[in-house]
Amino acid sequence: MADEVVLLDFWPSMFGMRVRIALAEKGIKYEYKDEDLRNKSPLLLEMNPIHKKIPVLIHNGKPVCESLIIVQYIDEVWKDRCPLLPIDPYQRAHSRFWADFVDNKVIEVLRKIWTTKGEEKEAGKKEFFEIFKILERELGDKPYFGGETFGFVDLSLIPYYSWFYAIETLGEFDIKAECPKIVPWAKRCLQKETVAKTLPDQKKVYEYVEQMRKRFGNG
Repeated sequence: MADEVVLLDFWPSMFGMRVRIALAEKGIKYEYKDEDLRNKSPLLLEMNPIHKKIPVLIHNGKPVCESLIIVQYIDEVWKDRCPLLPIDPYQRAHSRFWADFVDNKVIEVLRKIWTTKGEEKEAGKKEFFEIFKILERELGDKPYFGGETFGFVDLSLIPYYSWFYAIETLGEFDIKAECPKIVPWAKRCLQKETVAKTLPDQKKVYEYVEQMRKRFGNG
């Protein structure tokens, strides 16, 4: 029996982009359902009753939630093609550590930049560069965080690149000037068709962010 794969997602979600890239890397066919997060579908509420969030991967009727967990699930189920995590247990743990670092640090500092003003916003900008300089040190002189090949940490971080124009515009700074390794790394990732076809246009994301800021009184 063929696998039935459905993805509940929302187009600008960096978390959903991770799953879309992973599915593309593995060459998995799936049905994509874009959610209206202000009017969540009964299917989303049924498949993720705890957090009621996207993305949700539904594999043969069974839901898997939380983007990094979904990516690891995809890697384990379709392990015969294009591994996303290293085989070596230590390297796997190392990759999970840095993906977790991205999850715990990056999204929160982005929210500070686009929802605050004055000293709080300046503190957010400083924290943003501290986080990305740590990531640059981890990248070092390697082409990818995974070494010579695109891997789990790259996949976890690259969706944020589609938000860089919005971040730079609202934060009034130049990421490449402060973190010279990050943008070239992102450009290398974008040479992969699976990444280039997944990431939305940066200006489209900026328009979405501006709509959200106006809706919540931050614009």
